[in-house]
Amino acid sequence: MSILIVGNVLKDVYLNLDSRSEHLETDKHGTQWLDLSFNASQHHFYNRSSNLGGATVSLEVLTNLGLEASINGSSLHFTADGLINNQPTETYRYIMLADDKPCYLVPTSYRTTHFTPPAESYDYLYIDRSAELDQTAASRIVTYLEISQNTKLILYLKNLSNPHLNGLIPYASLLFLEEANQLSTSKGIIPADIENSDKLIHISDHRLTCQNISEPISIERIDMLTHLSIYSIISATVLGSFILGYSIEDSFRLARINIENSKLNASLSLEQLQSLDLDTPTPNNLELIASSLVLHPKGILAADESGGSIHKKFEQLNIPDTYDNRRDYRNIFFTTDGLEDHVNGVILFDETARQIADNGQNFVEYLTSKRLIPGIKVDQGLAPLSPGSLETITNGLDGLEHRLTEYYQMGLRFAKWRAAFELRVNHQGHILTPTETAITANCHALAKYASLCQKAGLVPIVEPEVVYDGYYSIDQSASVTGNILRALFAALQEANVNLKACILKVNMILAGKQYETQSTPAEVGKYTAEILKANVPDDLAGIVFLSGGQTVEQATDNLTAIIKNGPFPWPVTFSFARALQDPALYAWKGDNTNADTARQAFLERLQANTSALKQAKTNQ
Repeated sequence: MSILIVGNVLKDVYLNLDSRSEHLETDKHGTQWLDLSFNASQHHFYNRSSNLGGATVSLEVLTNLGLEASINGSSLHFTADGLINNQPTETYRYIMLADDKPCYLVPTSYRTTHFTPPAESYDYLYIDRSAELDQTAASRIVTYLEISQNTKLILYLKNLSNPHLNGLIPYASLLFLEEANQLSTSKGIIPADIENSDKLIHISDHRLTCQNISEPISIERIDMLTHLSIYSIISATVLGSFILGYSIEDSFRLARINIENSKLNASLSLEQLQSLDLDTPTPNNLELIASSLVLHPKGILAADESGGSIHKKFEQLNIPDTYDNRRDYRNIFFTTDGLEDHVNGVILFDETARQIADNGQNFVEYLTSKRLIPGIKVDQGLAPLSPGSLETITNGLDGLEHRLTEYYQMGLRFAKWRAAFELRVNHQGHILTPTETAITANCHALAKYASLCQKAGLVPIVEPEVVYDGYYSIDQSASVTGNILRALFAALQEANVNLKACILKVNMILAGKQYETQSTPAEVGKYTAEILKANVPDDLAGIVFLSGGQTVEQATDNLTAIIKNGPFPWPVTFSFARALQDPALYAWKGDNTNADTARQAFLERLQANTSALKQAKTNQ
């Protein structure tokens, strides 16, 4: 297969810039750009290194994939000895390092890209990201395509502002469109047969998307391989993979591996990509995701309160329960500096997963960009087990399969389902609820949910909760929790759920909040450890504890006591909601001028719990 690349060959010159950075402006992506109004005498530059960019990057990637490629009008080519360059480069692009971050000095307008129709026919004509076409070049390309009817056009659009590039869209067999948010502005420019097909691939800073297929990526690199080159590596890898017969999913994955491992002038060969693909679990590897969610000493933030739950919280503090206030409240937690140092993942509510962070990303992409795993609460609340019953069953199985598919496409990678059990005893101390019927029904629902999750590519968190707000002893709590766990794992086994890709979220074993004798941390630690070791299979991915209405200090103290009763055959950590969020809620009070104070209160609770995990682990 032969590929002709149309684009500019650029010379990227890497410079070091001294530490005075007052003349650098930061864009929405955190990238710094040089303000050309500054006095150059105030700064000292020296040549760092140089590298050919633009169309050369695509040439290198395609050549490394074993494909025959060349740049129109250029003698550039790669051999076993590396790049052969026998021509001058007309466009320079300066890339400087300032405070360990790249900034760019670029021409106001790039050199116009010329197109010389080749005498021979190519299988693919690839309009590279670096192409700056005028009307003449575009017309020549159309003429060439009409003559060479077997040549397929591959088109990369950085934006939709060049009418000459846009004029080529109807001829494209494959279209790369930079920044997914341009979909809303593409109406009338991109024909429906392309926009609604697998011919259109969106490339953003955080995601590759084609129809319902999505791959999380990140253009952030700590070295000098800038996002300017990374975009080109992504598109060329996907194109090359398609030509070699890979599926969309596999092509996206190979592109991610390539940008994660490439160096300047050294993208990976096909053999290297294949080797890393075999050796490195993919992002949708359920066991990998599950183990990543419970990595010591971090926990999981539960920010998934339903509409009714968050309404009650706001009502207590006279905070209007509005869409914006709910967004602002969640935003406080997600934008807390250092969040990723204390939690591995975040559980969202459906509304939250569709809301937008301050930087314009949706919360799912924002969390992913911080290397946090986003998850979603998928149950739809409690309903009476039967008419007039005091016991409940969790709703949400109807339509769940469809919702899980949508959530996966949105970038969510795990889910949570809660079953609630109220422990009631009579005057003689006999346990009235939960009954065996309620336990069986809820555990079967949990198992069905978990099975559907794994089929959809999401890690299930199963949450059977013995509600803390009741009148019962710690012994009764232990007995009921043990019964529930035995029934749950029997149901999970029957449903063929992979326990290595499943997480248990469970209550601590302690006396009910209304009981006259409250449990000490030492008792909670001892009872909880014994019940879990006796009833939870060793191959489970991990256990996380809910705080369940405990005070913030109580939850942390009890968590510490439980860890001290290890070691356990599975990772053990926290997945708190109120025990992490309440101090921040009371500091915020619905007033965004208090947001920083609220973030600090939240951070202190995070630090308290991760520090407790570290200390308790040391003292096991």
